Amino acid sequence: MKTISLYLLGGLLLALSIPLSAATIDLHIMAGQSNMQGWRSDAKSYPADPRQFDSQIPFYFEAVDYSSSQRFWDNMRPQEGHFLKGHFGPEVTFARSVKEFGFNPAIFKFSFGSSSIETVWKSPGQNGLYDRMIRELQLSIKLLKQMGNQVNIRSFTWIQGETDASNDLLANHYYANLKRMLHHIRHVVVRNPSLPVILGVDEQHPHVKLRPQVVQAQQRLSREDNNIAFTSMYGLEKSDATHLTARGVTQHGQRIFKAYLDLAYRLNF
Repeated sequence: MKTISLYLLGGLLLALSIPLSAATIDLHIMAGQSNMQGWRSDAKSYPADPRQFDSQIPFYFEAVDYSSSQRFWDNMRPQEGHFLKGHFGPEVTFARSVKEFGFNPAIFKFSFGSSSIETVWKSPGQNGLYDRMIRELQLSIKLLKQMGNQVNIRSFTWIQGETDASNDLLANHYYANLKRMLHHIRHVVVRNPSLPVILGVDEQHPHVKLRPQVVQAQQRLSREDNNIAFTSMYGLEKSDATHLTARGVTQHGQRIFKAYLDLAYRLNF
């Protein structure tokens, strides 16, 4: 499969998929900490868009207490802050790759740097950041439907865990906390127990190296469920101890897309 051309693979995916109308949206949820936000990803190096995909990709984002799309759908673009031209996360190359294969993606992105599942996102129903994200997600879907679109939620990507590796208590609780969250978003929110889920965390973060329970939890969940994938961040270019550069973020989005492709269509290249 690794030798198959992208052109042929794209055609195969189209053959496998249900034909899309202009009013059918493939919604991908992307959430997590600073590397999802793109904290050190300078938009002066925003990847070129020769096929002008960005203008065709709806984008709703909330970088908590920092910047947002103001509770409206915009088009894919850099987000305000951090740098003169803004910043961006792995959603850009991920969404463009999905678009390239003939689908009609929209990206809902919700992020907050240095945030723990246990203390900040919290369990469903505890009025933490997770509940706030779900409220925003539901609003974003409502807005799409009000515009006449049919919305199909296709994946959930979670890039987070470094803060939960900051002490033994949080690290030891991480598996149960993450499993609870994934169960809720699949069974209660999306109502699709087989929803593809892509996980990731910086394995080389100092806290994670000291307490690898976080990585092990994500890897364990991927082994226990054929519709969950763990993605590595090894080898991605960084600007400091943990934050990816624009180049690293661009490559990260491609890794996430390949994981999604394998989960959704069992195609790995």
